[in-house]
Amino acid sequence: MQLIYPWFSIGLLAVAVPVIIHLLQLRKPQRLLFTNTAFIRDIELVTVQHRKLRQLLLLLARVFGIVTLVLAFCQPIVIAERNGGIAAILNVLVDNSYSMQQPGEVRNTLLETAVVEARTLAEFVPAGSRIELINAGNTSLTRDGFQQKLDELKYLPQSPFAALENVEQQKGEERSELYIFSDFQKNSFNGSKLLSGLSKEKNVVLVPIPSKQTGNLYVDSVWLADAFVRLNTNVGLHVRLRNGGGKDVISSPVKIYLGTRQVAAFRVTVGVEQAVTSVVQVQVKDGGLTLGRVVTEDAPVVFDNTHYFTVQPAAPVQVLEIGGEPVAQQLYRNEPLFTYSFVKPQNVDYGVLRQVNMVLLNELATVDAGLRESLRALVKNGGTVVVVPPALVAGRASYQQLIRDLGLGAVQWEAHTAVPELREVAMPGVQEPFFREVFGAQQRAVTMPRAAPVLRWSRTGTDILRLRDGESYLADFASGTGHVYVFSAPFSKAYSDFTTHALFVPVMYRLAMLSYRNDQLPSYRLTQAAVTLTLPESSSIASKPAEPADEAGVRLVKDSLTLIPAQRVIGRELRLELPQGMNEPGFYQVQRKGKVLTTLAFNQDKRESELAAYSADDLRKLIGPNRPNFRVLEAGVDGIGLAKLQAEQTGQPLWRYFLIMALICLLAETLLVRFGNRNAVRGTSKITT
Repeated sequence: MQLIYPWFSIGLLAVAVPVIIHLLQLRKPQRLLFTNTAFIRDIELVTVQHRKLRQLLLLLARVFGIVTLVLAFCQPIVIAERNGGIAAILNVLVDNSYSMQQPGEVRNTLLETAVVEARTLAEFVPAGSRIELINAGNTSLTRDGFQQKLDELKYLPQSPFAALENVEQQKGEERSELYIFSDFQKNSFNGSKLLSGLSKEKNVVLVPIPSKQTGNLYVDSVWLADAFVRLNTNVGLHVRLRNGGGKDVISSPVKIYLGTRQVAAFRVTVGVEQAVTSVVQVQVKDGGLTLGRVVTEDAPVVFDNTHYFTVQPAAPVQVLEIGGEPVAQQLYRNEPLFTYSFVKPQNVDYGVLRQVNMVLLNELATVDAGLRESLRALVKNGGTVVVVPPALVAGRASYQQLIRDLGLGAVQWEAHTAVPELREVAMPGVQEPFFREVFGAQQRAVTMPRAAPVLRWSRTGTDILRLRDGESYLADFASGTGHVYVFSAPFSKAYSDFTTHALFVPVMYRLAMLSYRNDQLPSYRLTQAAVTLTLPESSSIASKPAEPADEAGVRLVKDSLTLIPAQRVIGRELRLELPQGMNEPGFYQVQRKGKVLTTLAFNQDKRESELAAYSADDLRKLIGPNRPNFRVLEAGVDGIGLAKLQAEQTGQPLWRYFLIMALICLLAETLLVRFGNRNAVRGTSKITT
């Protein structure tokens, strides 16, 4: 037997009080002379014996009453042999991620059930033990402090299991136990990592909180059919909806907003673990950044009912043509979507060249080293280069070097006679993504352009146009983060009639549109580590070559919340590391010195919306028989299961029995005082008669 509070044993000194009272009552009787005392002596003998027995019983009742009451306060227990005592440190992890919002079998939400279970656990812990709530930063708490921290728990976008790494860092000889209250989502709980990360000497108790089966419709992703968004022009908005719950979602309403306008509404039915994709046609009315929302009406799990996204209309595409004579001037200048300029090779401004979206290199006599270096830097940063080879043999060597610098692989040049033979270009396929919406739903037989190729390459690129004999005419090569498009024949009339063909306009328009890049995604996740943005060339931040963290002074602002992320600027690239306190989904403005650079949309991790979880039996199978320090406890009603487990682990508490014994002693004392004297009087009167 062990006393949890041995210092209460000082109360045993109170035993001296009834002993002193008993000694004071043992005073000597006075001698009285009386005649005819034979019968009186017999009566006195009987009375004295009865009084001594009653006083002795009173003394014992009082002494045992005080002793048992003091022992009840000391809380004696019989130690469990397999556990060896009570842990001095108690670690508790209460999962407060968004998935704990789903309805529980006992209470409204799983988090409410987990908090009640954790409170019950604290009631069975001795006051001298340390309780550390992992969600509160592993600080030692008293019982009252622990319960206060439980009341302060709020829903967070990510699972707190990552904080378990701090538990293993506890060193020392004090024994510790870990209790985990969670729904144990399959997407977030890594059982193998937990088993390998925690010591085999630490007792771990997993308490899965069961939930009611419910459907959960959420937005898996949102994307645009075309990255090149134009004002007042229909663009397809794809919305992928998924059911992460355990029941079918029947005819759930979905609404789409752009700004304050509702632009679409429909209903969907999604089966368990199924997904559907809906496409709606939307128009952007404002030239600035448009804030959008997809709202689903799906109860009772509502944390993921709103998905935030942004739509950025495309800025004018900057096209630079370098050559002897312009061939695309009238083509691009007639369309306000493009900003066109033409320069001759000797007049190229390399600083301007690196800022444009697309460079059309049209039959240059030679490509000097400076131009080659600028073109390589352009595609490395995501730009587009369109190469039209020269007809003259003298310029081919510099083009050969350019192609090698751009990493396109080996090419071969062809020698033509004085009059080259023109061959017809094949009709592109209906499924070719490059020509989407160019030829319409039904293709008609049309006359295609003809060309005499002077350049051949290995099949390292993607053919966009081919000749009828299968040889490539226009191919796309990935280079850096950009693209290089290569024609196999010059644009001059002797080698091609492509510039006078009707296909010339849509092909060149498409090349320019594909050169447009919007590095800002429609939406981001709160759980990702960092966000990378491309700053405009005119930005004062972008003008600096490199800045360490926090020197750029960029802030993330949402309503009254202002966060300063760790940041770094390299050229036009701004990298922001998301801070720890960034937990609320919504729109965050990227500000510097009060000026809004852009607005980003953040949503919670979609893994939280997948409600599939491990049951108690699944966890036992996951742990296996070789981990005796791990135990899975099925949550009961108001902590009944925890009470049983605590009794098994710490031993059998005896304070209740000592308290009952103290009450019995008090009752015995009361009966002796109440009825002891009456029996003595009755016995005397019977003898005297």
